[in-house]
Amino acid sequence: MKEELTKTLTTFPVKRPQVLEADVVRFQNSKEKWIAFIGLIDGKPYEIFTGLTDDEDGILVPRWVNAGLIIKNKDEDGNSRYDFQYKNTRGYKTTIEGLSHKFNPEFWNYAKLISGTLRYGMPIDKVVDLINSLQLDTESINTWKNGVGRALKRYASEGVFSKTE
Repeated sequence: MKEELTKTLTTFPVKRPQVLEADVVRFQNSKEKWIAFIGLIDGKPYEIFTGLTDDEDGILVPRWVNAGLIIKNKDEDGNSRYDFQYKNTRGYKTTIEGLSHKFNPEFWNYAKLISGTLRYGMPIDKVVDLINSLQLDTESINTWKNGVGRALKRYASEGVFSKTE
């Protein structure tokens, strides 16, 4: 049993690499448009940053951008910050600084919780089950929850979810 469980867990480096490949996933629930930046290690989700698109704080990523990098930086005071970088159509790097601070703090806190489960190897199907089981207050956060579950579900192995999900 222990050996079987070990096979299903993902093991990641103890220390987060400074640069992670990332997928950009867009989703819409009701009339709200959302975006997720999913940091990957070996093609497996390691962390997630999510929130509404077209936010006043400027999370405007062109529709054609589906991938990029999430870069962990430190400011002059030693505080961590996560930036998203992609190459534009001319090949120049475009960086959105402070990705970790661009979204509503409520979404940021839930995303930190989800990222923690990903970093420590919880299987994706169990992470999605956890997200789906959250009892949240507002329609907006429930909309977010549903989209995040769908965004992460794409990384689960074939046949992991039942046909009713």
